[in-house]
Amino acid sequence: MLKRDKKEEEAGNPYERLDKTAVLQEARSVFNATPVNARKCQLILTKLLFIISKGEHLGPNEATDTFFAMTKLFQCKDVTLRRMVYLVIKDMAEIAEDVIIVTSSLTKDMTGKEDQFRGPAIRALCKITDTGMLQSIERYMKQAIVDKVHPVASAALVSSLHLCKTSMDVTKRWVNEAQEAVNADNVMVQYHALGLLYHIRKHDKLAVTKLVQKFTRGQLKSPYAMCLLIRIAAKLIEEEDLGSDSPMFDLIESCLRHKSEIVIYEAAHAIVSMKHTSGKELAPAVSVLQLFCSSPKPTLRFAAVKTLNKVAMKHPSAVIACNLDLENLITDTNRSIATLAITTLLKTGSESSVDRLMKQISSFMSEISDEFKIVVVQAIQALCQKYPRKHGVMMQFLATMLREEGGFEYKKAIVNTIIAIVDENGEGKEPGLSHLCEFIEDCEHTVLATRILHLLGREGPRTKQPSKYIRFIYNRVILESANVRAAAVTALAKFGAHCEELLDSTIVLLQRCCMDTDDEVRDRATLYLTILQQKQASLNSQYILNGLQVSVVGLERALQNYTLDLSPSKPFDIKTVPIDTQPMAEQRPSTAPGGLGTHGESPRDKKMGTTQDVYAEQLSAIPQIAKLGTVFKSSPPMELTESETEYVVRCVKHVFPQHIVFQFDCTNTLNDQILENAYVQMESSEEFNVVATIPAEKLIFNTASTTYTIVELPEGGGGRSTNQSLRSIFAINYCFKHTKQNVALCESYRLFCINNMPSKMLAHSNGML
Repeated sequence: MLKRDKKEEEAGNPYERLDKTAVLQEARSVFNATPVNARKCQLILTKLLFIISKGEHLGPNEATDTFFAMTKLFQCKDVTLRRMVYLVIKDMAEIAEDVIIVTSSLTKDMTGKEDQFRGPAIRALCKITDTGMLQSIERYMKQAIVDKVHPVASAALVSSLHLCKTSMDVTKRWVNEAQEAVNADNVMVQYHALGLLYHIRKHDKLAVTKLVQKFTRGQLKSPYAMCLLIRIAAKLIEEEDLGSDSPMFDLIESCLRHKSEIVIYEAAHAIVSMKHTSGKELAPAVSVLQLFCSSPKPTLRFAAVKTLNKVAMKHPSAVIACNLDLENLITDTNRSIATLAITTLLKTGSESSVDRLMKQISSFMSEISDEFKIVVVQAIQALCQKYPRKHGVMMQFLATMLREEGGFEYKKAIVNTIIAIVDENGEGKEPGLSHLCEFIEDCEHTVLATRILHLLGREGPRTKQPSKYIRFIYNRVILESANVRAAAVTALAKFGAHCEELLDSTIVLLQRCCMDTDDEVRDRATLYLTILQQKQASLNSQYILNGLQVSVVGLERALQNYTLDLSPSKPFDIKTVPIDTQPMAEQRPSTAPGGLGTHGESPRDKKMGTTQDVYAEQLSAIPQIAKLGTVFKSSPPMELTESETEYVVRCVKHVFPQHIVFQFDCTNTLNDQILENAYVQMESSEEFNVVATIPAEKLIFNTASTTYTIVELPEGGGGRSTNQSLRSIFAINYCFKHTKQNVALCESYRLFCINNMPSKMLAHSNGML
């Protein structure tokens, strides 16, 4: 048997290169043959199932022809062939047409005496039955649910569960039968019956509560049903915000003493997963998981240590009692368990245990995959912030890992952790930079090399001996690709700009870089060389150390607009480019809680537009606003209404050279109204003149729409700040669903006052930066 399996494995999948047309043609000829060859038909049906599972497209005509040919196989009494036919019927139910033709054959098998046919027949019949036909087989389904043959009852219950999605009104009438099935002595029938009862009643919280209370008296013998009951109770606790004194929590806690291990674990997992559990409430669950850590079963050990790892993220003190058991798991033969154990210990261990943990980790790091190594690195990163005085031990460990073999994600995780230590811990700066310098000597990942060079250019000149990093940086100019060479040139220039004693040496090195074969490298070297030779601190600060504080996306758009002008009247002005702001959607890096927050790429590494760029894009699409020029700066959004009111309005102010545009984002929270031609009325003053208002055509329920008000600034940019009273004007269409009539009225709505002219923004708009 083993030899045959080995030969089949070497031969590969015999169905891999099937031709759909050939299989369909063979199916028609074999299915129509007389007498039916059961063996050949089984082979053809297997091929059909494989083709469908691969996702190959079967046309309706092809599927229908094959389906009708397959119906002749009901004449054969072979058990295996008949069950294969049921499987194909289920898979072709949504492809072929007129599949209901086999309803009578399936109903006959469903009510027949052959138990091996009845369960699969029920599954296939419910797959092809729609809501209209369901009533014709309702009587048979009720009988099957309470059938004494357990596979038949389970098949009927599971099929009913699927029918709940489309025919809830019909399946609701099967509650009595489902309740009777819950009392069955079969574990799977009990589990499926409880699942059906819950899905029928899940929209009625009171009915679900009564369902849980009914089965708290120990009526359920099935461990699977008990697990489902625990999940239902936990969901009720979360939705109803019940405390630990509720009967639902008592039920879950009582399951910690159940005789079945699966129920005990499910109860412990439910307790630790609740949002508002205290350390006292966690103690019984943690004690149970601690016992599982010493279980001879690997599955229980893995489940226990994984759950304890989850608890350690929020309640590390609750897991300290398990540290001894977790240390024993570090040497577990299952490396997944060992990895979870060590990462849990890193979250719960004391400062005195760090050295010992680092030694224990080193013993098995080479035996686990990169995925688990990254988990360990993330745990070390969290530990670095918790115990900053132990940075030397952890830094040395990370440097050793950095020199070993590994993929890009693994190396990136280590580099991110070392950079985090350099940024957060002053004592770890120079050791961290030294380790990274050694790494880039043999780094095959361009992204990591350029990032490390950027860090060296930023932090290296501020160290006690900046000259020792020059050699590592210049080696990259000689040995690496163009992207890395360009980054190295920039890093060199920063050393020359920051350290006067290294200026002459840096100029010599940059002169050599001017002969590089790559345009980018030569251009950077020439620019930095020219600036450094001026020996002016202001130039160094503006063009080398700080760079341009502008939005890259905005700069690209401004340059593109400038090039489209065939005869520009004046040179390009960098002051017209929006300044750099924070990204619109802050993306937090994926680190373990309590980490340093630098694992993965930072939001600035992502190619994402800033808030300023998004606003500029939106405003340029409106003709009345586009002619005002380039938006210089936009304010943060300011709420003009309470969040609970029927109309929610917030304001954003955009500063242009001679105008301010007030953007009002309005949301209608009433589902029986549609607001039309909505705008915000602002009164003109002596200094600020409202020149245009752009209304929002419609405010549909729960959908934000925008209206704009354009205000002209006084000449010279002067003027005092004033508070503007605002009133929202709109026409309301009241929608009466029962009469299908709309009634239109015009109304106004009072808003909060806003400050018309923030002086800082005015100063920026007039170039006074």
